[in-house]
This record gives sequence, structure tokens and C-alpha cells, in this order.
Amino acid sequence: MEPILVIMAAGMGSRYGGNKQLDEVTDQGDIIMDFSLYDAYQAGFRRVAFVIKRDFEEVFKSHIEAGAGKLFETHYVYQQLDDLPSGFEVPEGRVKPWGTGHAVLAARSVIDAPFAVINADDFYGREAFRLVYDYLSRNADREHNCMIGFRIENTLSENGTVSRGICRSENGVLTDIEEHFEVGRDSELGVITGLNGADLKVAIKDGTPVSMNLWGFGREFMDVMARDFIPALERILAENPIKGEFYLPTPIRNQIESGESSFAVLTTDDKWFGVTYKEDKPEVVARLKEMKDNGTYPERLWG
Repeated sequence: MEPILVIMAAGMGSRYGGNKQLDEVTDQGDIIMDFSLYDAYQAGFRRVAFVIKRDFEEVFKSHIEAGAGKLFETHYVYQQLDDLPSGFEVPEGRVKPWGTGHAVLAARSVIDAPFAVINADDFYGREAFRLVYDYLSRNADREHNCMIGFRIENTLSENGTVSRGICRSENGVLTDIEEHFEVGRDSELGVITGLNGADLKVAIKDGTPVSMNLWGFGREFMDVMARDFIPALERILAENPIKGEFYLPTPIRNQIESGESSFAVLTTDDKWFGVTYKEDKPEVVARLKEMKDNGTYPERLWG
């Protein structure tokens, strides 16, 4: 079964101030996701499932079918607030989506093979897609999954702090992910710092691997996520029914702690970039233009 690429494209960029998934970043009308799709195709992916909102279904499909849709087998699935397990209802006043774990679950009806997961608005680099595709093609199942680890210094924004999942591993296998907030280069200390849930800044060494939500799973992991969503949802409704979320790392961490699954950490030196803030866009535009000019990408990605 050929691996499937799942792209989470239902979110809106609150710090960015709009629907950055469809914001053009080249003179040819490309969006950041087009470069991920191009790299994924070069790596071997031929099937893709887009997780979107019905609110922008028409414009999203129009963009994809005019380009990448000519080469990929495409599926469109929808992250909907009322897509909940039997016996649960959306609490009054809730408008916020249920999180990245719930977004991936939205694709469960079209997943019949190992699958990779990415964010729509991140540039990951070609090596990352080659690593995850090769892994999924060889040995991905519920017991053996993978993540792409980026060097933390290759994932920062010059225009503000970011949140990053700091990864720990032993012998190339993930042992823990710890969310750090307000991560950035400290100009006075000369090191990367972040908050690990407390008010005290902690130093983070260059080279530390971080998760940028590029994961590879066996098909069976979708069943794991559906199972873990129920207790997570119960906690959300009890503790924070309006804003609580089911994050993708939650079932991953549960699997690591229980020993049911392992996650290989596949490291890349590629530099991530994205548009966390509006001020990031000029740099993204300049770097993508440079990569087209030097032949890394063709002027027109889809001919």
C-alpha cells in the first residue's frame, strides 16, 4: 500500500492575521504548501488527503486542482466541530476546533495505508519528505512509526518567539516531547531560550531536535488516535470546554509511555521556515525566489 500524505490545512493563523494557507508567496501564484507537495511528489508520494474547513472548500480545491491535483490522487476531508464520538455533544459557546489530533482523525475514512502528517503552512525541505517516505515504504506499522527532527536553530523566526516540541531520544528512538513556549534566540545570552510551562527561561542547546509536526504512522495508528480522543475529550469538557484541544502529540506520548509503539527520530539539517507572523512573509518570498532562480525548484512547479 502506497503511503498517503495528510496535510492539516483547516487552521487559521491567529498570530498571522488571516488564512495564511492560501497566501501566495511567488509571482507564479504558489503557496507554501505547493512546495511541500512538489517535494513530496519527488520523494514518491502519489496520494494526498487535505484536511480543510468547508468555509473555504471551493477556493482551496480550485487552487489544488489547477496544480498539484493534476499529478496526485486527491482526497478532501473536513474538520468539523460536531465530528465527535457517540454520546458527546459540542458545548454551548464552543467555536474553536478540537486541535491537531482531531484534524488528523478527520482523514480516517480515506486512510488505508501508512501515512505522513504535515502542516499546510510550513516549509520542510526535500530531505524531510524523502526520509519519511522511505521509512513508511519500508517498515511503518502501529509498533514502528517515525518523526522528522529538525535542529532547533533551523526553526526560529526573526520576528517573534515560537512554540516548539523539544524531543528527547535514546539510540534514535523518541522517549519524550516537551512543549516549550516563547522560544527564540536570546540576544543578551547568545543562546536559544524558551519557557517549559513555568515563568523561568531555560537554555536550549543548538542541535536539539524539535518536532515540526512531520510524522509518519502505520495505518493502525488512526485507531489508536480514535481511542485516545475519548478520554482526552472527557478531560477537555471537564476542565476547559471552550478552548481545550486534543493535540497530535497526546496519543504519541501515550504510546511511548505505555510501550505500545516506538517512534524513530529521523534527523534533517534542512532549514524550516514559515509565516508565523506577517513580518515573516518577505523573507519567505525572497528565499523561495532564490531557490527557483538557482534551479532547486522550476519556475512553474506544475508545468
